[in-house]
Amino acid sequence: MTQSYERAAPPDDGPADPNRWRALTVCLVAGFMTLLDVSIVNVGLPQMEAGLRASPADVSWVRAGYTLTFGLVLVPSGKLGDALGRKRVFLLGLFLFTGVSLMCALSPTAQWLVVARLLQGVAGGLLNPQIIAMIQQLFRGSERGKAFGLYGGTVAVATAIGPLAGGLLIEAGGWRWMFLINLPIGVVGLVLGVLLVPKIPPRRRGRGMDLVGVALLGGGITSIMLPLIEQEQGGAAVHWWLLGLAAVLLVAFVFWERWWKGRGLDPLVNLSLLRTPSFGASSLVGLAYFAGYPGVLFILSLYLQQGRAYSALAAGATSMPFAVGSAISAAVSGRAVYRIGRVLVVAGLVAVLAGLIPAAVIIQHDTGGAVWARLFLPLLVAGLGSGLVIGPNQTLALQFVPPASSGTAAAMVQTGQRIGMSVGTAMAATMFFGHLKVLRHDYSGAASRSLYGAAALVTVALAAASVDLAAARRLRRRPATGQAAEVPGSRTGSAVVKRS
Repeated sequence: MTQSYERAAPPDDGPADPNRWRALTVCLVAGFMTLLDVSIVNVGLPQMEAGLRASPADVSWVRAGYTLTFGLVLVPSGKLGDALGRKRVFLLGLFLFTGVSLMCALSPTAQWLVVARLLQGVAGGLLNPQIIAMIQQLFRGSERGKAFGLYGGTVAVATAIGPLAGGLLIEAGGWRWMFLINLPIGVVGLVLGVLLVPKIPPRRRGRGMDLVGVALLGGGITSIMLPLIEQEQGGAAVHWWLLGLAAVLLVAFVFWERWWKGRGLDPLVNLSLLRTPSFGASSLVGLAYFAGYPGVLFILSLYLQQGRAYSALAAGATSMPFAVGSAISAAVSGRAVYRIGRVLVVAGLVAVLAGLIPAAVIIQHDTGGAVWARLFLPLLVAGLGSGLVIGPNQTLALQFVPPASSGTAAAMVQTGQRIGMSVGTAMAATMFFGHLKVLRHDYSGAASRSLYGAAALVTVALAAASVDLAAARRLRRRPATGQAAEVPGSRTGSAVVKRS
């Protein structure tokens, strides 16, 4: 019988750090803060537009610019953490994020706020790969899956609770408090980070600085995301030709990385990671899923505030069942992933669709009344499914990745998620506002159309997870040879598939 990558194989690569759970708490609080800022601004955009006399393009850049720079620096940041040490880069990112949050809160003009949000995204992108990499290095065995489950729950809850948190802060003191709230959290996180996060020795630095690789990858990612941001703004001048440039730059990046490594130098991305079992499939699942579900919460906020005249607080509160469901299922999914593996992710994606499609039908036929009550159960089911997807998928993606490369690998997965989020949000906004241009005031039709589009993207994620599951089962049914086969892409010997 073959032990395949259908189920996560918890490696035991040395004693666990005694302070790992305290360090994880600090990391999750910091990660929650940076991920919350992805969605918290959605409900505050009208107040920002009025208070700063911002143009629609300015408002769009306040939201989308953060995602752009966040995704842009993820891979270089992961590499930096691999080389310089996780704790050092984590604390640097947290310090910058806290300081730039103050810049956002004190912004005198819309242009100032846009620049501050771009810098805030850089700080968030610097910090987040270190969190996943530290989980990979601090935890051992089945505890690693539990820790990733908690991280997945943090991602889902932060994204879902953002509109509610934004609504509460706006009601309490205005939109600037959405950024000021980061100051006490950041300061406490810095102090606890210095005291509780252990120093993880950096791996031996490779030869050469791959600046050309950084430029090619950064240019490719920017060329993908810029036209999506332009499309989201609703303008006529969308530079779609940049997608062609992105393809050229990314192909050039692949050839450059191979040439750079062939000279005995240290590449920005070790492309052999893509041959690691489940890494590529899990990355695709993450990209497609993050293209789907954040757009749901964005459209729901637009629909309730613009179409149903809900306050920012009431619109945010409607998403609470999703957040609660995510938290509940994420708490148990980390332990279950080592027993169930990819089946858990497939089941989670089915549950997301089982909640998302009824929600779209409810909104499509909404004739008034308490729509929030009718959405409660579908959003709860979708949230329960989401908690089964994010953390376990992250565990499966990194299960055979050597710890020394975990920062770069985690950043690659997260970069796909950021691109997916930009693609999905742009598609959702385009479908929503495009429908309203044809049928004015038909907010129910616009929102349901966008939710069906999000469901289609989640279906893509389900297809990718199902294909990976089928491939794992085919590998398991192969005749036993009595030999051990090295996992492709893991020349370090950290992951071996044994045949018995």
